Amino acid sequence: MPSQFRLWCLTVVFAASGTMGFAQNSDFNLNVHANGRATAAKIGLPAYPGAKIYQDKDNSSADLGLVLNSFHFDLMAVNYTTQDAPDKILEFYRKPLSRYGDVLECMHGKPVGEPGRASSGLTCSDEQGGHLEVNGSADSSKDHELRAGTPKQFRIVAIDSDKPDGKTRFGLVYLVLPKDE
Repeated sequence: MPSQFRLWCLTVVFAASGTMGFAQNSDFNLNVHANGRATAAKIGLPAYPGAKIYQDKDNSSADLGLVLNSFHFDLMAVNYTTQDAPDKILEFYRKPLSRYGDVLECMHGKPVGEPGRASSGLTCSDEQGGHLEVNGSADSSKDHELRAGTPKQFRIVAIDSDKPDGKTRFGLVYLVLPKDE
């Protein structure tokens, strides 16, 4: 079995078990964590007033990270529900998101209004960030969302378009993607 494959299997085992692993010598650095303790504050955004953590069969939040030498990936996400309308939620998060750069409003992966592209290079397209699951949707481009940051480190406030219980469900996401090398 190739050593890279064994290393990948070891990484998957650490991530699946929800533990933290760390190994280091002069040529190797591995740090993995996986837990359900993400919060709005850890994501760097305020909690929406009166919103409740969304509870379903899966965990309502996730905090995942992997560092393998110069490869660095982090994902934090937490889901909420509220009686308020989606527009009110988006308006609430515009100012806090602006701390991280230009705020893009996106619908179905396309910009709504201006700017269509942040000065940092961030866009509404998932192509730069791969496929990202927000609010149980395998393609975040189905959601109405706000984004701010850079193409490799950004935050998302995503509104779920499906409201089976009449409440607005939304997610807060912080994503750090590996640098191109």
